[in-house]
Amino acid sequence: MVDLGTGNTRVAVTDSTGKILALRTFTNTYYRDKAYPDAQYFLPQEWEELILKYCDELHEELPEIKINAVSSAAARETVVLLDKKGHAFFGLPNIDNRGRDYMDEIKGKEDIYRMSGKWATEDFCAAKLYGYRKLYPGDYDRIGSILSLDGWIGHIFTGKLGFEPSQACETQLYDIGEKCWSKELCDRFGVKMSFLPPLASAGSVLGAIRDTLISRFGMAEDAVFVTGGADTQSALHQTGIKKGEMAIVSGTTTPVVMLIDSKYYDSKQRVWTDSNFGGDGYVIEMNPGVTGLNYQRFKNNVCPDLSYEMLEKTYAEKKDFSCTASFSSLLFYEQRSLRKGGFFMTSPMNDSIDRTDMAWAVIADIACSIYEQLYRLAELTGFEKNYILGCGGGFRSGTLCQMIADLSGFELRIRPGFEQASVNGLVALCNSALGLEENKARSDYISYFPRKNQLIHKYHPVWSNNRLYANKS
Repeated sequence: MVDLGTGNTRVAVTDSTGKILALRTFTNTYYRDKAYPDAQYFLPQEWEELILKYCDELHEELPEIKINAVSSAAARETVVLLDKKGHAFFGLPNIDNRGRDYMDEIKGKEDIYRMSGKWATEDFCAAKLYGYRKLYPGDYDRIGSILSLDGWIGHIFTGKLGFEPSQACETQLYDIGEKCWSKELCDRFGVKMSFLPPLASAGSVLGAIRDTLISRFGMAEDAVFVTGGADTQSALHQTGIKKGEMAIVSGTTTPVVMLIDSKYYDSKQRVWTDSNFGGDGYVIEMNPGVTGLNYQRFKNNVCPDLSYEMLEKTYAEKKDFSCTASFSSLLFYEQRSLRKGGFFMTSPMNDSIDRTDMAWAVIADIACSIYEQLYRLAELTGFEKNYILGCGGGFRSGTLCQMIADLSGFELRIRPGFEQASVNGLVALCNSALGLEENKARSDYISYFPRKNQLIHKYHPVWSNNRLYANKS
């Protein structure tokens, strides 16, 4: 399984139950493109060499294992550019904003939202391609096709092209209602329809693994590549989410989503509408932006000598808070970025405040930011359940889990394997493609039940006032 996130990439060998037998990770390398105010790119060849190197190492570590399937999940809003001979030569990641200065040239933004389910902004692949063509027309003319990151992994292993709908909807070139590439959207961004590969549903077999790689990695002779998709949808697959249920995927950012049957349109554009795996239903999304990354950075920079477990123990002893934190980056329902943040405390500084108070405040900031998306999405959709689902590495913090349950008033259910949700979602896809018995929906959830009159309830209104004050227009 190849799981390509924004910050790092993981290559894992698993069995059919989802048990990870061996794992390698590397930090993704990006480069600044100084031709734009805010543009970054990556070199696919560098990432490919590392991925295949770690596949070699995993084979050496587990020589007796015969791999019979490969699959991939990957960060959204990212594309790899292939030339007309099929060689990957440039990568436009989700953190690239080279299209920002040209968005006023794009017309019909309401129609774009209606067809694509997304705001017409520089976040999506269509705008990145538009900005790339503006300053690099010669390189742009080299493009033969584009692929999502997971589709690119499929191409490496099989030589075949395919684009999963859960990723196609992130390009802003895909009509989510018609479930196909849109000539109208392509025309608005000046993208050639010929760039767009055939659609391939998650769980379908893209093709046989190349003979050279079967030999190199000691794979089963009939090994295949099983189409994966967007990391968010793969993680949701791990939760066993059903139509009408709501889930939180806690990671670098934290999508708060609801799975529904039919296309959803909000005239006020307060949500994104994503395609689920294979175009089977829709995922309505709100997102507080950067969340888990804030906690990781604070811990690494301020508390490197304290383990996450030690921090959790100190949180359980907190009876009051000495400061609030504001680091989440979006007021999603207002389509507004939060550019200012920090810690807020009384003046002069309380002599009893310490770094664990600040760490608790960062966790509480994440919980409050998630809750704001959650209750608005529940209100907007008429959510009727008394529970929500959760997955992702952020939920390793029991403090965060309990805070979300307490604030929301919903039971929070987390399935075993939540820490590697994207990988486990891929395992389920591979099991289905290979005709193996699928893991039945498990009932052994870890549950966090809501409580009243907790510290987080006292924190929330103070946090809200401080955040709004810091980001006044």
